[in-house]
Amino acid sequence: MAQRKGNLMSVRKDVKVLDATIRDGGLCNNFDFTDEFVTELYKANVKSGIDYMEFGYKASKNLFKTSDFGKWKFCDEEDIRNIVGDNVSDMKIAVMADVGRCDYKADFLPKSESVIDMIRVACYIHQIPAAVEMIDYFHELGYETTCNIMAISQANLNQVQEALEMIVESSVDVIYLVDSYGSLYPENAADLAKVYLEAAEKNGKKVGFHGHNNQNLAFANTIETLSYGVSYLDATAMGMGRGAGNCASELLLGFLKNPKYSLYGLLEFIERYMIPLKNSGVVWGYDLQYLFTGQLNRHPREAMNFTADGRSDYCEFYKGLLENF
Repeated sequence: MAQRKGNLMSVRKDVKVLDATIRDGGLCNNFDFTDEFVTELYKANVKSGIDYMEFGYKASKNLFKTSDFGKWKFCDEEDIRNIVGDNVSDMKIAVMADVGRCDYKADFLPKSESVIDMIRVACYIHQIPAAVEMIDYFHELGYETTCNIMAISQANLNQVQEALEMIVESSVDVIYLVDSYGSLYPENAADLAKVYLEAAEKNGKKVGFHGHNNQNLAFANTIETLSYGVSYLDATAMGMGRGAGNCASELLLGFLKNPKYSLYGLLEFIERYMIPLKNSGVVWGYDLQYLFTGQLNRHPREAMNFTADGRSDYCEFYKGLLENF
């Protein structure tokens, strides 16, 4: 039986916190953040002891119109440097590259020429071979890499194990368990984490967790998987992220006992920037429509449409979901 690592009072030196506010939160406002917002979040993350800050996606400009999105959908080197300079802080810079949605051989500089430290390759379980090819390419360029397997709650155990066997043979540094639909509970999140950890640790890899808050369990699932040895933890300021959002950074930093993490800088940022952003009409966070899709283990797109349409006929919406289940 897998044992818990440490206890509620202990410090785990292997733990790394990644702020995904701009990347996952960007899905709420088409990545339309001001430079001031991103700069102040960068400073707040450095003050708070955050280990990595994910700036957004490296999406293909051949597939996505730059006029339809803010700059953090594309994360040009120049735009990141305008925020961080040469990034003389201890915090590392990350971006996400989606399998099939980026021009990875054209759009990435060698690490020696880039301020980016880590590239997170996101894929669905049937895209693992393509993800491995990208990971090995980025590794050759000199970057740290992760593989974020999305919608894992819809895969069976055999599929998960086969995928992990392929990934651990690659040069990947961290394998992420991603609860895309916010459908996991602490017990099955922990069970999956143990499967990931068993495969990863044999091959010298780390495991991360990225939760969604459809059932108000993103934080609970994060600290439950952490307790069994998951060490890379994703969070966002005020939980800002697609649909129901993510594990809130303020919850996670308040929980972790390592004195390197501090809440004060983050709270200052929330007060000055996140609350005005929310008040401006940008919508994210737990609501009934996301609960329903989480309970039914399905993509939240219907719930997102329900939100965008300003609907409140929850009974009718739930009935429709059940009829199409």
